[in-house]
Amino acid sequence: MGNQLDRITHLNYSELPTGDPSGLEKDELRVGVAYFFSDDEEEVDDRTPSDCGFTKDHSPAEEGPFSVSEVEYSAFCSQECIFSKLRENEDLNVYSAKTLLTMCKPGDLLELVATAQAPHWAIYEQDDQVIHLHKGEIRKDSLLEISNGRHGRIVNNRYRYRPLPPDLVMQNAVGHLGLSSEEICWTNSESFAAWCRFGKREFKAGGEAHSAEQQYFLKVHLSGSGVHTLVFRSLEDMIRERRRVDASGILKELSLVNGGKE
Repeated sequence: MGNQLDRITHLNYSELPTGDPSGLEKDELRVGVAYFFSDDEEEVDDRTPSDCGFTKDHSPAEEGPFSVSEVEYSAFCSQECIFSKLRENEDLNVYSAKTLLTMCKPGDLLELVATAQAPHWAIYEQDDQVIHLHKGEIRKDSLLEISNGRHGRIVNNRYRYRPLPPDLVMQNAVGHLGLSSEEICWTNSESFAAWCRFGKREFKAGGEAHSAEQQYFLKVHLSGSGVHTLVFRSLEDMIRERRRVDASGILKELSLVNGGKE
């Protein structure tokens, strides 16, 4: 198996290519599968605001909106777009947690971001309360407390699946409060929160049957080096790799041989 490491740096969003809408770049296809079994829920930690990538001009006390330097993605299942995080197509600005609370409705999907850290996702309940997966436990916390200086945004449309009605979203979230460790079938906060909102079993670890016909294509949009496409056999694998790239800033490309078998 060959592998290659490319460090993702100096992104210029105005130069990002749009890529082929089919999700395939004939000259830039990178076939890959990544398996990471560690729990990444250490992402909500005790970092100070200065550790979160916010400069003096963009302190957590400010309301926003303002932008942060981020890798951009689009993802496809076969030829259907199922995920998009592209500045040219949507508002990627972030806000202080205090301001974000004024924008939220019950059942909204929230994302907290910081530099060199996987985003933390949660379901907004009411007042300042969110339900999220953190350190192997599904719990309810104050958004103001868990933000720890991070800024956030509402990401209801990040995944292109049809959402459940807000009452069912909340039923999914509240119904799993208190579960921990072996009772949980989600490997990160994003998978749990997205499952609550969309109800798709593909967000669960081992939740979908693998088939040769169904593949997931993750397109990483990089300034100066085009669009890098990686192929995965499950949505969960693709989410893990994308979150790893967000946390490390490194794109790991793994080649598959013999029809996808290592």
